[in-house]
Amino acid sequence: MKRNIILMGPPGAGKGTLAKMLMEGLDLVHISTGDMFREAIKEGTPLGTLAASFINKGDLVPDDVTIGIVKERLAKPDCAKGFLLDGFPRTLPQAEALKELSSEIARPIQAVVNLDCDENELIRRISGRRVCKSCGAPFHVETMKPKKEGVCDLCGGELYQRKDDNEEALKVRLTHYNEDTKPLLDYYAHEGLLVNFNSLVGKEKLFDEVLSYLNK
Repeated sequence: MKRNIILMGPPGAGKGTLAKMLMEGLDLVHISTGDMFREAIKEGTPLGTLAASFINKGDLVPDDVTIGIVKERLAKPDCAKGFLLDGFPRTLPQAEALKELSSEIARPIQAVVNLDCDENELIRRISGRRVCKSCGAPFHVETMKPKKEGVCDLCGGELYQRKDDNEEALKVRLTHYNEDTKPLLDYYAHEGLLVNFNSLVGKEKLFDEVLSYLNK
């Protein structure tokens, strides 16, 4: 079974939902760059302290620092049972460094799961998102409507649209994705690790298809 996994796909493709289902179904450790930074900073590791010096100034953390923190995290005992990388790598240098470091710690990447989704569908999904200001519960103006418009079903809080969930902001994010991250798909296809899945089939069917592939 493949248990060391990278999850890829454009914003709005359903990575967060699938990641949660894979974590619960396979008992994998979910690892995102944000989580890694926070943990390293909290533990006060040298790399965590260095990362904080950039983050606190509002600067991007350089690749070499990010890669070092990834290596620290993947080497921890809980990753021995398998891990799901989300949000890393984002660039070809990061992908090449990940290949080297994962080999060094004997936890090589076994599969790269990529979620395909039509751009118009991404815009529909994200521009229709609404979130509760009080409890953070998610809703959608078409597919997950609240019982009362603008009001959270769970706590009665006000629903709002995040600033980056509008069509213009999404197009900017998709441009960055296509320019910076999409080239990784060719890289992992060449490595023989990439498998594409249609994220429009529904979350349950998508989970079953991904799980079936990982179990091979």
